[in-house]
Amino acid sequence: MSDLPKRVEFREEGPREGFQIEKTIFPLADRVKLVEALAETGLHHIQVASFVSPKHVPQMADSEAFFAAIRRRPDVHYAGLWLNEQGFRRALATPGVDLAGKISLYASDEFARKNNGCSAEEMANRQKRWLEFYAEAGLKPDFAIIMAAFGCNYEGDIPPERVVALARYARDICSERGEKLPKIFLADTMGWGNPEQTRRLVGMVREALPEVRLGLHLHDTRGLGTANVMAALEMGVDLFDSSVAGLGGCPFAAHGDAGAAGNVCTEDLVFLCHELGIETGIDLEALVECARMAERIIGRRLNGRVMHAGSLAKYRAKQGLAA
Repeated sequence: MSDLPKRVEFREEGPREGFQIEKTIFPLADRVKLVEALAETGLHHIQVASFVSPKHVPQMADSEAFFAAIRRRPDVHYAGLWLNEQGFRRALATPGVDLAGKISLYASDEFARKNNGCSAEEMANRQKRWLEFYAEAGLKPDFAIIMAAFGCNYEGDIPPERVVALARYARDICSERGEKLPKIFLADTMGWGNPEQTRRLVGMVREALPEVRLGLHLHDTRGLGTANVMAALEMGVDLFDSSVAGLGGCPFAAHGDAGAAGNVCTEDLVFLCHELGIETGIDLEALVECARMAERIIGRRLNGRVMHAGSLAKYRAKQGLAA
């Protein structure tokens, strides 16, 4: 347990992931209220919305208005997602979007075709052009994300060596431009990961790229999300994508009964870190209230555990009073 980090950073993705996958288009005022409440919890990175085709994703058709309506905190990064040049140009032209240079790679060829309409190799080649777009916009590379790094419903197990090769590729195309790659995220998009696999893959990527900060984007499709986070914490990983109340999921990741579960749940992981003595800078009780707000907006029971059971704070407070 000596390798546990002293502090962990969570990048909140619930507003974008959650509302994008829902069939209902929820009122803009409710979505804005949730983002503003999340910004008051101590989170410093919130993915607000995506700039994608309004025809295919009508839930995100008002992304420009969404960003315009938010009362911003100066210490919070309000991020947007894009998949193509048109989406990037929309994000670039939208006031209030905090832009960051992203490199997107796929460890699964079939998933790349379903999610982005091209092969994994084509996607990798396109990233060089993306680096040019970012440079033209005055942006530096911020992070790379490798999708389906742990396994794929369409291709099966993914060789870890393939993931390491993609991580090296992301670093190298940045180096060719005289730039450094600060962060790499390994994404368990379809919930194939297990704790031992998480330790092994984290170890292999870290050994290959010791200078790059490693983050994880984990889904809880088969119930091992928190176990995989614990394994990563024991390896010293201090950066995670997560979603309040467990919102979200990838529509192209669903397969049979597995479904398309959302990211690991932010408040549950903050609770885990606090129980382990790891700092997060997040007010857990305020975050739990955000999760309950999300549940009220969505209108059905969501997957978070702490939001329903509560933290241990009130029980410990009673114990202190009794003592």
